[in-house]
Amino acid sequence: MKQNILFLYFLFLFTLTAFAQNTYVFLGSYNRDVNAESIQVFELDAKGNLNKITSVKNVINPSYLTIAPNGKYVYACTDTKTPNAGSVSSFEFNPEKKSLTFLNKQSSGGENPVYVSVHKNGKWLVNANYTEGSVSVHPILENGKIDSLAQNFQYSDGSVHKDRQTRSHVHSAVFSPNYDYLFLPDLGADKIRCYAFDENLKQPLVETKFPFIKTDLEAGPRHFTFHPNQKIGYSIEEMAGQISVYDYENGVLTKIQRIPTHPEKTKEGFESSDIHISPDGKFLYAANRGKENNIAIFSIDENGLLKNIGYQSTYGKHPRIFALDESGKFLVATNVISGNVIVFERNEKTGMLQKTGRKIKMENVSCVQIKRI
Repeated sequence: MKQNILFLYFLFLFTLTAFAQNTYVFLGSYNRDVNAESIQVFELDAKGNLNKITSVKNVINPSYLTIAPNGKYVYACTDTKTPNAGSVSSFEFNPEKKSLTFLNKQSSGGENPVYVSVHKNGKWLVNANYTEGSVSVHPILENGKIDSLAQNFQYSDGSVHKDRQTRSHVHSAVFSPNYDYLFLPDLGADKIRCYAFDENLKQPLVETKFPFIKTDLEAGPRHFTFHPNQKIGYSIEEMAGQISVYDYENGVLTKIQRIPTHPEKTKEGFESSDIHISPDGKFLYAANRGKENNIAIFSIDENGLLKNIGYQSTYGKHPRIFALDESGKFLVATNVISGNVIVFERNEKTGMLQKTGRKIKMENVSCVQIKRI
């Protein structure tokens, strides 16, 4: 009897170990030097502490990262802000060996890549190029490497701001909830472009009846996210410091609200940057750079409309990208100019944030992604 109990006990421990998952935080940077660490990987513990496990050198300016759905591969915009250059790179992540290994890179199809997304099937990579305004599509091979360019669309139209909108500047590439459409917020053209995405085609981007929607003039749409209910989309506008809220259905966006990301007293000197929603769909978070350097916090009502309920300092300068972990317990913010990373614990009832763990220093830190593996 005792032997059976001991056997079951050890089987239970083995099962726990075999299926145990950890939460990993991936940080990119404008390192500008092949000898400097360009990507760093940390483990996030239950108290909000970041414990470094590995890093990568010999890569220039990985400004934006994304993690494959299976957690095995990391994809990055590389050679960002490098004249006449631009690439997307792949890395293999092995949590058991605590290693991140460079696999390969391909041309991003344009200068200054700033955003990269991976289809849920793990077979397609899409990136947005800011400087000349374009989107590129690459197949992903079974070994995680990026294949040669399959599609590239470039845009020339701009908008009314004489300095910042002389031409297209695509700032992100975001899949719809069902991954059957792709949305491209275009800061330079004051448009959110849209394509249907057919994963079974060799060239999956397909033009639609409604290829874009116009935003307000001088809005500068930057990043975009969908509510967990899949019926509402939210666009953060860098230049105007606003969030536009859209009803969403079958590739079509219909605006239902526009609300400031910053306090009314701030009339200038702000640059809104990133936007995310808590997993429970009750709160939205938006980053403000410039004079503010904070995370704006909004409650979301049953119709998807926003109400501002507060602001949280990021304890640094220029919060470009932040991320929420999959449980919704933690928010991690990166401050580019001050070069620090701050972990906040999130109150699930109120939506408020409180700094926790210890501050991490990383020069020119530009991006964070979080994945439970």
